[in-house]
Amino acid sequence: MAAGIDHIVAEAGRIDVLVNNAGYGSYGAIEDVTMDEARRQFEVNVFGPMRLAQLALPHMRAQHSGTIVNITSVGGKIYVPLGGWYHGTKFALEALSDCLRLEAKPFGIDVVVIEPGAIATEWSGIAADQLENSSAAGAYAKQADAVASLMRSEAHAKRNSPPQVIADAIGKAVTARRPKTRYATGFGARPLIALRRLVSDRAFDTVISRASGLPS
Repeated sequence: MAAGIDHIVAEAGRIDVLVNNAGYGSYGAIEDVTMDEARRQFEVNVFGPMRLAQLALPHMRAQHSGTIVNITSVGGKIYVPLGGWYHGTKFALEALSDCLRLEAKPFGIDVVVIEPGAIATEWSGIAADQLENSSAAGAYAKQADAVASLMRSEAHAKRNSPPQVIADAIGKAVTARRPKTRYATGFGARPLIALRRLVSDRAFDTVISRASGLPS
């Protein structure tokens, strides 16, 4: 990471934008997922992005400008069963982004969060594979089968938004004179975030359980 940042600065003379997009979904019951895998999930989804931010910030501060874009997820605002470790990383990245936004503002640096909904990428298949590796047998097998089947279903795939909607949101964020702090985009992002704000925890539990094919 350090070598990459140094190479960019040496070649371009500055660094104006950092987009932290790396991430994957390590699904499985919290009880089932090994601690090694849980740590790997946080390394990829949280510590990697924040380390890159640490490395880019001195250059951005020196030039008194820059934009850091952290790709979180609608999963940083809501939750689904068997996604605890994944949601933990996205909730964490949301909070870290908020703190960093306040810290970096006096130096002319913007910190923006992009919150994708359902996007047509390999994410669902990888999450389903992780889920089955962790919880296909044992106490959570029925839940795992229901959620993995939903992730792989044709109906689920059809409603996903194209990746271009996220690219467009990033483009807006890094070219705006005063970017929004958050851009929620892609299938289901805005309605789900709005629903989470409006209903109680118990009511949201019921909605999510039914949508996941689980008994509520």
